[in-house]
Amino acid sequence: MKNINLKTLTSLFSILVLSYTIKAQSYNTLWIPDTLRGTNFNLALKDTFAQIVTTGNQTITGGINGKIWGPTLFFNKGDSVHFNVHNYLNDSTTIHWHGMHLPAVMDGGPHQVIPPGTIWKPYWKVTNNAATYWYHPHLHEMTEKQITSGLGGLIIVRDNVESALALPRKYSVDDIPLVLTDRKFTSLNQFSIAPYGDSMLVNGTLRAQYNVPAQVVRFRILNGAIERSYNIGFSDNRNFSVITSDGGLLNAPVSVNRYILHAGERIEILVSFVGQLGQSYDLKAFNTALTNSIAGGETFTTGPFGSFLNHKDFTMLHVNVVAQTSSPILTIPSTLTTNTLLSAGSAVITRSLTISDSTGVTNPVILGPNAFVLNHKLFNINYINYTVPLNNTEIWQITSSSGFGHPFHIHDVEFNILSVNGVAPTAAQAGWKDVVFIPAKTGPTNSVVKFIAKFDDFADATHPFMFHCHIALHEDEGMMGQFVVTSTNTAIGINEKTKDPKDFFLYPNPANDKLYISFVDPSMVAYYIRITNSVGKTIYMLPRPELSNGLDISSLSSGIYFIQLTDEKTKLTTTKKFIKE
Repeated sequence: MKNINLKTLTSLFSILVLSYTIKAQSYNTLWIPDTLRGTNFNLALKDTFAQIVTTGNQTITGGINGKIWGPTLFFNKGDSVHFNVHNYLNDSTTIHWHGMHLPAVMDGGPHQVIPPGTIWKPYWKVTNNAATYWYHPHLHEMTEKQITSGLGGLIIVRDNVESALALPRKYSVDDIPLVLTDRKFTSLNQFSIAPYGDSMLVNGTLRAQYNVPAQVVRFRILNGAIERSYNIGFSDNRNFSVITSDGGLLNAPVSVNRYILHAGERIEILVSFVGQLGQSYDLKAFNTALTNSIAGGETFTTGPFGSFLNHKDFTMLHVNVVAQTSSPILTIPSTLTTNTLLSAGSAVITRSLTISDSTGVTNPVILGPNAFVLNHKLFNINYINYTVPLNNTEIWQITSSSGFGHPFHIHDVEFNILSVNGVAPTAAQAGWKDVVFIPAKTGPTNSVVKFIAKFDDFADATHPFMFHCHIALHEDEGMMGQFVVTSTNTAIGINEKTKDPKDFFLYPNPANDKLYISFVDPSMVAYYIRITNSVGKTIYMLPRPELSNGLDISSLSSGIYFIQLTDEKTKLTTTKKFIKE
């Protein structure tokens, strides 16, 4: 072998360093989810795969109408939206419409389990204000696994108030969705089921970059992480304007240079890139500012909660400023809307909840040293924590003795934060919310958070709504409770409950494309219908089905099927057979 002199070694070393630097600074173009618009939506949940890591094996993922994540759904306030959610996964699942105000039977919580091969058909009238919402699995003890796989998607609601404002709204051009999360990869490029990852992803893209026009740009940001919080800011420490919280516009833009976004929360921000053509910036997580009691602020890199991103500042998205679009938005409005928030004096009850740490829990298996529990008990799917009268306005007071902070989410309602440890919410938190961060206790002093909500429109004593920590691991381990909203008009007498369900007829039978149901008592209403095949496999799940135009059975194969119909009033179920020609 020939000797290699020092000059040659130095040259080779320089080449290696340069090669590593170029690789380290390379970026991938941010993937933008496709869109679906209208009032009828088809969602297909599948086990699939995607090339997330640039080289090597593809990653096994879960996708909705694609290879990972799902389409962004556009709703108009006031529209009635209908869904066919087809579960092609190997596992059962659910789809929860996070932040949507809708009937409990359509909510997609742990009670609305969709078996493999089944189509779930929820629908509801959109009453939410314009904002960014999302949908994701909510199967008890499987939420972390299924969200890790990539199942989920964004929902953008439009309304007349937001539409009248001079705001960016060209999707993927000056109105850009950003789903923040992190993942841990195995040596074979597969996702590990872990609370924290070592790799940052935005919209499922590693080392993401995107071109933005030299004008005012709107970023719709979701913290879709399993656990980590992100202290959002820009590399040049510029200010940006927060214009929405979880559930709608703020009264006016709030200018900040940092915003801590916790799991499940969303914000929309406006950023001015006017006059910055040709410049580049980084959207960063300034997580060295997070304490050990906030997810992602921990300092350790090993163990079940270890990560190389813990307590680090890191880039989430590299932004390149390019030419303006036609008709650009160049200024940020000074006002947005006038919110009528709920008054503490209108509350008829204050419900007191607790968050605490518990040791010695063995069922379920707890990943860390502590189990985090609500109201001193782990979740029991057969236990109703609260019965809320319809139209109640309530204050929920959450007192935490936990040494860790928890993002608390409640289904069905948007609420207003009243106070955090006795202090009124910041301007950026003073709108409509469905997730609120409950800080850890300080020394021996418990933290106390109060919010107020009105429980209107939807009464259902059978299907509960959930409240839980939105850290998916904590939720799966039992940090969850449930409540029902009831109306005195729906009470059932004891004699009525013991009756057989009122009779109904199916016609034509045999049937081809449409199957009709006729009730002996015309006042009878179907609460739920399940269609099963001859061996008992569920084919369709139909919550509160609209029966006036018949049931569409055109996609069923020829054969024998059964309808299991649950009566709205008695909640008793009758099964009848029909033949599909």
